[in-house]
Amino acid sequence: MLMSRRNKLSLMALALAVLIIATLPVCAQSPNSNMAPDWCKQLPRPQYKTLERVPSADPWFEVYKVAPGVFAIYEPHQFEEVISFLILGDKRAVLFDTGLGIGDIKRVVTSLTPLPITVMNSHTHNDHVGDNWEFDEIYGMDTDFTRTNAKGSAADAQAELAPGSVCGQLPADFDAKSYATRPFHITHLIHDGDTVDLGGRVLEIISTPGHTPDEICLLDRKNGLLFTGDNFYPGPIWLYRPETDLDAYVQSITRIAALAPKIHLVLPSHNAPIADPSQLPKLLVAIEKVRGEAVEPFAAGNGKVTYTVNGFIFLIAAPK
Repeated sequence: MLMSRRNKLSLMALALAVLIIATLPVCAQSPNSNMAPDWCKQLPRPQYKTLERVPSADPWFEVYKVAPGVFAIYEPHQFEEVISFLILGDKRAVLFDTGLGIGDIKRVVTSLTPLPITVMNSHTHNDHVGDNWEFDEIYGMDTDFTRTNAKGSAADAQAELAPGSVCGQLPADFDAKSYATRPFHITHLIHDGDTVDLGGRVLEIISTPGHTPDEICLLDRKNGLLFTGDNFYPGPIWLYRPETDLDAYVQSITRIAALAPKIHLVLPSHNAPIADPSQLPKLLVAIEKVRGEAVEPFAAGNGKVTYTVNGFIFLIAAPK
């Protein structure tokens, strides 16, 4: 049967539309779509209802004022729900982590403060250093792990875009195919016990290896704030990577749990930006039970197991 030119054009248009749809990322579905991932449907988390939301210069982020002079910069559109913190002093500011590097966090922080900004990372996993490259002053822990990660990588970044990992649309100017953690330059090495004076606010660096060799917490002793990075956050705590040292993690949690009576607010780096300090001693009890083999693991697939203890969940590499 002969086909008219109009029908040929219609079929060609249909084929092109199918091809375009087929190449779209499966994960980048509208949050109101029937294909939205389950974690996305559970947002917003209740903790955010108690916080003052402020305008964000980049729609990939939501920004909340969590304490005087402290802003949580939240990435609700990716399943890790990364939170970076902008901490203001009178003379300078610290940006504690720079997120995934999908949105432009520098645009956000420069809209919030004119102060000079120093970047410090809770650790150098890709989801916490994504926009480091945009900043001139970066303080990094004096570890080989930090120096290696400062070279950048593509594999871990690409894993953040796996099907089901994105809620809604990626930014229009974001190139998913070339997405990688860019190299960044460490301008100043830091160590346990170092302090950073922001003018009217002093931050103490507490080395807390375990999750990674370069994990740190920041303590604002005067204001009773403890920024815990990935040592603690509400949700399953990931402790399965090759660089994880479980014994070191227990020692680190022992150290920060002892600070609980002096802390007014805990500020974690995933899921929700505020937590009660009473969680830290409870976390210590829970991980000690895991290490003491007082809890049965449950298979989680891909060589991992979970341990659930008194509301805490630990995702750990399966015993060999």
